[in-house]
Amino acid sequence: MSIAYIGMGSNLGRRLENLRRAVHLMAGEPEISVVRLSPLYETDPVGGPPQGPFLNAVAALDTGLAPEKLLQALLSIENKLGRLRRERWGPRTLDLDLLLYGRLVLKTPDLIIPHPRMLQRNFVLVPLERLAPDLVIPGTGKTVRQILQGRLPARDVRLYREDWAALPPPAGSI
Repeated sequence: MSIAYIGMGSNLGRRLENLRRAVHLMAGEPEISVVRLSPLYETDPVGGPPQGPFLNAVAALDTGLAPEKLLQALLSIENKLGRLRRERWGPRTLDLDLLLYGRLVLKTPDLIIPHPRMLQRNFVLVPLERLAPDLVIPGTGKTVRQILQGRLPARDVRLYREDWAALPPPAGSI
């Protein structure tokens, strides 16, 4: 089993419901256990066309799936929840990014771990720091906390809800 960190985002439809359903679906996958969830943050979109704000969080998973199989499971969950890939960085019902998988450093045509843009994204690093501030990002030699300490305050990442994971399961999900 390995600990994997998943970046989660939604800016279309019922954003909170989309993320809660995604957590429920991840927990229902064979060989995946949702260990912890960060608080939920509201963030402005980065790049892409004009669009509404995102809700973002990070999930820590305990998984027996190989990284490629985990990625396939995440893509399947995105599809089940209506993700359409029309334009790069466009609005979406759900975005699930495999950020980290244990201490693995991997580069294949289909998957790069650590996620190639995670170090530039406060909407990933701020929630990740709430889960694992002393986690060393493979290939950097630095903890999440150290990476964030060298930056200006993350005003673009606003706390939205601390307790979103404690809410009852989404309607129609059980």
